[in-house]
Amino acid sequence: MGLGPGVAAALLALLVPAAARGPGTAACEVAPGGRFDCGPERLLSRAGCEARGCCYRPGPGPARGPGPPWCFFPRGYRSYRAENLTATESGFSARLRRVAAAFLPGAVDVVRLDLALETPARLRFTLRDAARPRYEVPLATPRVRGRAAAALYGLQVSQDPFGLVVCRQRGGRVLLNTTVAPLFFTDQFLQISTSLPSHFISGLGEHLTPLVLDTAWTRVTLWNRDMAPVPHVNLYGSHPFYLVMEDDGSAHGVFLLNSNAMDVLLQPSPALTWRTTGGILDFYIFLGPDPKSVVRQYLDVVGFPFMPPYWGLGFHLCRWGYSSTDITRQVVANMTAARFPLDVQWNDLDYADAKRDFTFNKKSFRDYPEMVRDFHSRGLRYIMIVDAGISSSGPPGTYKPYDEGLKRGVFIRNATGQPLIGKVWPGPTVFPDFTNPETHEWWHDMVKDFHEQVPFDGMWLDMNEPSNFVEGSQDGCPNNNLEHPPYVPGVFGGRLQAGTICASSQQYLSSHYNLHSLYGLTEAIASHNALLRVRGKRPFIISRSTFAGHGRYAGHWTGDVGSDWEQLYYSIPEVLLFNLFGVPLVGADICGFMGDTNEELCVRWTQLGAFYPFMRNHNDHGTRPQEPYAFSPPAQAAMRNALHLRYSLLPFLYTLFHRAHSAGETVARPLFLEFPTDPNTWAVDRQLLWGGGLLITPVLEAGQTKVSGYFPAGTWYSLAGDSTIHSKGQWILLPAPLDTINVHVRAGHILPLQEPAFSTAQSRGKGMALVVALTPDGFARGDLFWDDGESWETFERGDYTEILFLASNDAVLSQLLRASAHLDGVLLEAVTVLGVTSPPRRVLANSAIVSDFSYRSDTQVLRVPVSLPMWEQFVISWS
Repeated sequence: MGLGPGVAAALLALLVPAAARGPGTAACEVAPGGRFDCGPERLLSRAGCEARGCCYRPGPGPARGPGPPWCFFPRGYRSYRAENLTATESGFSARLRRVAAAFLPGAVDVVRLDLALETPARLRFTLRDAARPRYEVPLATPRVRGRAAAALYGLQVSQDPFGLVVCRQRGGRVLLNTTVAPLFFTDQFLQISTSLPSHFISGLGEHLTPLVLDTAWTRVTLWNRDMAPVPHVNLYGSHPFYLVMEDDGSAHGVFLLNSNAMDVLLQPSPALTWRTTGGILDFYIFLGPDPKSVVRQYLDVVGFPFMPPYWGLGFHLCRWGYSSTDITRQVVANMTAARFPLDVQWNDLDYADAKRDFTFNKKSFRDYPEMVRDFHSRGLRYIMIVDAGISSSGPPGTYKPYDEGLKRGVFIRNATGQPLIGKVWPGPTVFPDFTNPETHEWWHDMVKDFHEQVPFDGMWLDMNEPSNFVEGSQDGCPNNNLEHPPYVPGVFGGRLQAGTICASSQQYLSSHYNLHSLYGLTEAIASHNALLRVRGKRPFIISRSTFAGHGRYAGHWTGDVGSDWEQLYYSIPEVLLFNLFGVPLVGADICGFMGDTNEELCVRWTQLGAFYPFMRNHNDHGTRPQEPYAFSPPAQAAMRNALHLRYSLLPFLYTLFHRAHSAGETVARPLFLEFPTDPNTWAVDRQLLWGGGLLITPVLEAGQTKVSGYFPAGTWYSLAGDSTIHSKGQWILLPAPLDTINVHVRAGHILPLQEPAFSTAQSRGKGMALVVALTPDGFARGDLFWDDGESWETFERGDYTEILFLASNDAVLSQLLRASAHLDGVLLEAVTVLGVTSPPRRVLANSAIVSDFSYRSDTQVLRVPVSLPMWEQFVISWS
């Protein structure tokens, strides 16, 4: 292609020639916090270190473990040299030629760099083997033609040693600089490092971690693992995406589209190193410039979240140990008798015959189909657990899922080409290969067969890392370089096959070594598609194992958390992080899963859990009962309050999910997303926001009746309307007796509420209310999205109602942005206006005088009872 003078000049500006310097003493003068490890795969002696051309400086700390490496790269260490930089349709490409020995086997001599300027705020660069194809993650990402104009980023390519620098066009802040350490590209070890512009980095899930990661020599490992959550261990999901807050409140994000086992190392300079064990290096850089935009730009690549059915936002109840239909029915009866709302009753594996998927126990669950139909007749829904492993030990012809699957070739194979046999709850099991299209058809058939017997409403996907009770398989694993790669990330158990199946087992698309962390995602996609075909309505799926893009198909619960205060706290950053990852339907097991809960913990957990986007109380077998009705009357009253509060707020929550589904927003939101220029918010992870307008400040410690919360600058009203906070951006101590969770509405927001009921089937027809939180100049806005609550793609088909609410000049009005019949019969029954500074003498609703309004001058709250059709526009004014 002919290069115009502008492009040629741009290419010249991109290339930065190398500074000539040898690895002399000066090149080893690197501050400890900025040293990059030259012995990633093993501990090196001085001789071994210097043989690699690296610097050796023993330190005071341990030779292995957190702290500066003793053996580190000198400045300017050569690995690859950039050549033939040329302009392409979408950006630039270059060849990187290896100019130094690699210490790990299978070094790639020529790497192809492709830089695509995809949008003004999104840059993609890939590093591939120029000579032969390698595994790439089969995630459909946007196809972009042409090159973005007026980009927010500037680029430089350093020639020798190769490196890439990405900076902000305005101000020139460097966001990514890979020249800080050498690039390595071998068959099973790929490493690239970058400087970070600040210490405030968040993401890289799934781990039990505060919201902000620690850059003091932290190793973060990604490789999906069945592991009860503890800190510093790889857990159920892999999300190789991070977001960095920059000093001025700008933000950027980086996503490495790679599914292999990997380590991400953080160090104090600050800097970050990606080490992965296969695939290619495929990076997306998101320029924001604000954190909300970074999340949306990430979701533009991996997909916006699915829209859950309305009932999925109600209260869910489960435990392992509901051992019969009689007991399960009794639980529902007890909830009704104690006047607790309940939308979805669940069963753990107790329902299954010999713990096998798609079966039920004909003794203890003999009337299982009738039970589910009875629940339906009361407006309840029903979900049961489905495990990944399929029982393989029954005689031929006795268990259809296995017989059919064997015939159709849908199971993962071992090195000899036979179905790999592991061991899970039913005993010997095989594992469906969800990367095979035939498996999706088989799975659909199994779901359909079972649904024709038991009309369940959603699926709970467990054990899908996949989890395995024997290491690798019943016959062990072969001794090869996939089972024992030259570099093993810091996986729990020390081996890739620990707790799962052999890395060298074969799937339709590639080896399990490459595909392991995609297992839960591919199962979720198969289940989503099967449920949609079988039920014809929106699928509802909660999965333990996840990967980037999971939120398009399913939600997540945070696994086998312990019943303790520390886990209660950690559930907040987990929920916030999964919202950043595009999986807004997320929650932790309320009151804890493992071990006995206690009454105070369970009350506080229910109060916080009322503000998890996914609200489920779930419990282990053999532990103390923790259903809401299992506690003292005062504890029950506190839990009932929390549940009523949640059910009142469901129209607001549902609207937030619509914004997530249609616009890539978050539902539960960290404070820094809403207040990025206030650095005090960046690390706040003991509070959360719903959308931009509701701030929740839970009690997270035993024996406390007060709680301290950070209130960003502005006016905040308690949701009850009994107090107002005018904050300059400060910590405030709030009263928090056991029956109270502090919830505040941010000035400028209008929340749609609805009278609570015992299920959403009942509450959806009840009267609505508005809470209008005025700014000091009397303004507020809000919206409501409403449809039938369960039909597929109502938004895409235009079958919904959307209302905009506006307050200004002493009036609140509604505007119908789109109308449908779904709100017919629902009345607006009350409007509460917070922040009315002078007593109104007259209130009008659609020009008619309202005589029974009330106003309190001490709290400045105006309450207006009305009876207006929600499906028509209205104006309420005061003077």
